[in-house]
Amino acid sequence: MRSVRLLAFATLLAVVCCIAADVDAQPKQQDRIRVLLIAGDDVAPYHDWREISEKTREVLASSPRFDVKVCEDPLILESNTALGRYDVILLTMFNRGPTITGQAKENLLEFVKKGKGFYVQHLASASFSEWDEFGKLCGRKWIMGTSGHGPRAVFGAKVVKEHPITRGMKDFKIFDELYAKLQGDSEIEVLVSADSDWSNNTEPLVFTRPYGKGRCVHNAFGHDHKAILDSNMKQLIRNGVEWAATGKVKE
Repeated sequence: MRSVRLLAFATLLAVVCCIAADVDAQPKQQDRIRVLLIAGDDVAPYHDWREISEKTREVLASSPRFDVKVCEDPLILESNTALGRYDVILLTMFNRGPTITGQAKENLLEFVKKGKGFYVQHLASASFSEWDEFGKLCGRKWIMGTSGHGPRAVFGAKVVKEHPITRGMKDFKIFDELYAKLQGDSEIEVLVSADSDWSNNTEPLVFTRPYGKGRCVHNAFGHDHKAILDSNMKQLIRNGVEWAATGKVKE
């Protein structure tokens, strides 16, 4: 009987130790990457912007690495105090109508220049058409009437660069829009590309660039929840946001 009790106690102790180890392995609240996800209304009827922002938030929030806050008003960029709470700004969709103020533009640029992160996804790069420096921040920018894509379909994407964002990834297929003819001449590091029948060119779809002391990640995937919840896309979102924020991706 004593041996049975000892065995039960040992088993209980092992379970408690495993639980404690798992708790210790989880990032503490203050150690999590603080993400400001800024979403907004797309005036064209091509995207469900709330679905896009919510599914992107879900992808990040499902990992203990991130603490995500969502704001549907770009006016938050006017407050340096508010921005100071975050490690990375993530743009999913903006209203391409009224632009932001000069102060908001300056705050966004300074946020990245001083060493923090910027991550832009899908059509969010079409924001602020009159603001040239935003295109440099994105590395490449969607320009209405010039950029485009063929019919949405399953296409093959190539992982062309070994990088913390693409660690362990292989070429993959995804059902999404293959963006083409994004505009800009800033130097970029292409991580994922695809051959477009629409442009007859190999198009960069995930790429990075430095901006001051900070890091920018542009992910052109993500038309809707089906694309965002693709397993490869989820890795690109999580690793892309983490790398933009910290310059590395933990195992």
